[in-house]
Amino acid sequence: MDIEKIRKEFPFLDEKNTGKKVIYLDSAATSQNPISVINAQADYYKYSNANPHRGAHFLSWKATEAFESTREKVKDFINAEKSEEIIYTRNATESLNLVAYSYASENLKKGDEIVISILEHHANLVPWQRICKETGATLKYVYLNDDYSLNYDELKEKITEKTKIVSITASSNVTGEMTDQKLITKLAHQVGAISIVDACQLAPHKKIDVKDLDCDFLAFSAHKMYGPMGIGILYGKYDLLEKLKPYNLGGDMIEYVYEQESTFAKPAQKFEAGTQDVGGVVGLSAAIDFMNEIGVENIYDHENKLSRYAYDLIKDIDHIKVFFPEKRNTGSVVSFTFDDIHPHDVATILDMKGIAVRSGHHCAMPLHTYLDVSSTCRASFAIYNTKEEVEYFAKELKNVRKVMGL
Repeated sequence: MDIEKIRKEFPFLDEKNTGKKVIYLDSAATSQNPISVINAQADYYKYSNANPHRGAHFLSWKATEAFESTREKVKDFINAEKSEEIIYTRNATESLNLVAYSYASENLKKGDEIVISILEHHANLVPWQRICKETGATLKYVYLNDDYSLNYDELKEKITEKTKIVSITASSNVTGEMTDQKLITKLAHQVGAISIVDACQLAPHKKIDVKDLDCDFLAFSAHKMYGPMGIGILYGKYDLLEKLKPYNLGGDMIEYVYEQESTFAKPAQKFEAGTQDVGGVVGLSAAIDFMNEIGVENIYDHENKLSRYAYDLIKDIDHIKVFFPEKRNTGSVVSFTFDDIHPHDVATILDMKGIAVRSGHHCAMPLHTYLDVSSTCRASFAIYNTKEEVEYFAKELKNVRKVMGL
């Protein structure tokens, strides 16, 4: 790959217009957009802006074509059986809440159990807390080994005949571990439970095959994979989606509406009430094209090499602790903290050098409590990052304690 050629596709690297040179190491929070994604959205609003599914005129037809052809493209991107299994949402958080509301609240009862891991983002944790309070079900956690990797022996013990849902991240946004979703789904199905996959940190980096995984639901967001904010995807097996009650009610998800009752459309339209973000969907389509042109596995190979290189360069810095399961499959995330400097101070000092990292609990407060830290810094890498940027990041990180007078 010609990384320098790829970098020219990203306007944020234009120092003149950005205002300063930026080494962006926060792609796990949101990735930057290539110009093709930006132009695709602009062109939609210039030449195709209309409400899909609602009009018999030319522009409405163009909007509908853009909207539905992207659904087909997403289907191919994750190797789903049919495009009707692809639901547009605002983000992966809404996707997971849809499953919690439409499936879990209708199917769980007192005595049932939901199994998640301590690695989970709040989006794959808080909804299950509410479901348990409403239904009387119990929320069970799987914890980590000493090397910060998921404890699969404990997972096998926690999944029992009482388990009805297993919902575990495909890749942690803190430790970076890529979990064995094929095994997790197999364990869930052995006891008759459904498997839900939070794939937000996997979709930008690894090829997803939902048929091979055999998961029941899978969620991810466009904005972490070079696309726009405001677009999420929920994949669900069609026979399950058919049985679910709608999450939102209103226009475009109905079949017939009478004065006292209504009937609803088939999936996926049943779950897409109201006017959708068609421009964002067009941006997602362009983002998938961008990733496919480079090759998803090529993207992963580049990013994984950078994250491993960063880990090797920083792991022995004085007073640092790095939360990285180096012997497991990992993505593009390296989280760390100093024992004598607050992560916000670290991030501020690095920002003074033009380096953007994340600081905080990364929407994973229970994990940080488990790790006995209030927060961490996180460096995350994407296709537009380089080995030289990693080296500069490591060099400036070594200087942070000097800047603090330590």
